[in-house]
Amino acid sequence: MKQKSYSKEFKESVIKKMMPPNAVSVPQLCKETGVSDVTLYKWRKEYRNRGIAVPGDNSKADDWTAEDKLAVVIETAGLNSAQLSEYCCSKGLYSEQIDQWKTAALSGYQRHAQAEKEKNRYRQEERKQIKRLEAELRRKEKALAETAALLVLSKKCEAIWGVSEED
Repeated sequence: MKQKSYSKEFKESVIKKMMPPNAVSVPQLCKETGVSDVTLYKWRKEYRNRGIAVPGDNSKADDWTAEDKLAVVIETAGLNSAQLSEYCCSKGLYSEQIDQWKTAALSGYQRHAQAEKEKNRYRQEERKQIKRLEAELRRKEKALAETAALLVLSKKCEAIWGVSEED
């Protein structure tokens, strides 16, 4: 089966219809445009991979995926308040939502850094414990070797001089 070729402008117009504030669901777009749902999902994924926020069929911004929220935070990072306001109007968002998403993203990084520090501290403790256990093992191996040597020596003595009279 031969694939249809769509123009870049057509793709962008369809993707734009998927975006808020008037987000149209993929099944609805299939009916309107005649493009298969598989193709629409593929286009949406391509745009997401390029860092463009294209939320799913959910029209509420709080239901967006973490990837879409992060893409919005990145897209809006360099905007002044007027540009941010315009961006929010075009996406059906509030600047407070973007601030919350930014805070959540940063706290996630902080938690990750904290977890890394905790993991490193745990590794250091494990290394210290391994060293202590290895030292104890070496000490016990030496004691066992000494005991085995004494046992062998006592058996040889018994063989040479006979059974001891102390028994």
